[in-house]
Amino acid sequence: MEETGMDDPSAPLRIEPAGAADIPALIELLGILFSIEQDFRPDAEKQRRGLELLLRTPETACIMVTRAGAEVIGMASAQLVVSTASGALSAWVEDVVFRPAYRARGHGRALLEAVARWAAARGAVRLQLLADADNAPALAFYRHLAWEPTRLFGWRKFLRQGDGTSP
Repeated sequence: MEETGMDDPSAPLRIEPAGAADIPALIELLGILFSIEQDFRPDAEKQRRGLELLLRTPETACIMVTRAGAEVIGMASAQLVVSTASGALSAWVEDVVFRPAYRARGHGRALLEAVARWAAARGAVRLQLLADADNAPALAFYRHLAWEPTRLFGWRKFLRQGDGTSP
């Protein structure tokens, strides 16, 4: 396979599970995502710790990446939870982000399909996610892929000082 740079949208792509060596690229992608989302701020050390936790629990969590050549150009993570509403496992999808040059080309659909296959293979019957209310491109993307909005609001409460978005 020809190795090409990150900014070449015509580079050959593949989707696969992330590994520890991908963490620096994943932190970069999370920086892009968290600069868009109003509820989060980029913090490389927190993102590193979170990514390491996900990678240590492959039975209940995954990080899938899209590569252009050797470069990571997109990512999505998922974690299994028990849904009492479904009486089965469900998967929380998070951190869906691509480098800008690779957006709106069908790569996000393929990445989410890979995450869905991972979740289904582990018994999940539903995917769910949260999206920033002001991120119109993301909302349109999920609608285009037949994701259904819910009537629920996301809420949170921090259990320790300093774990939130403020410095």
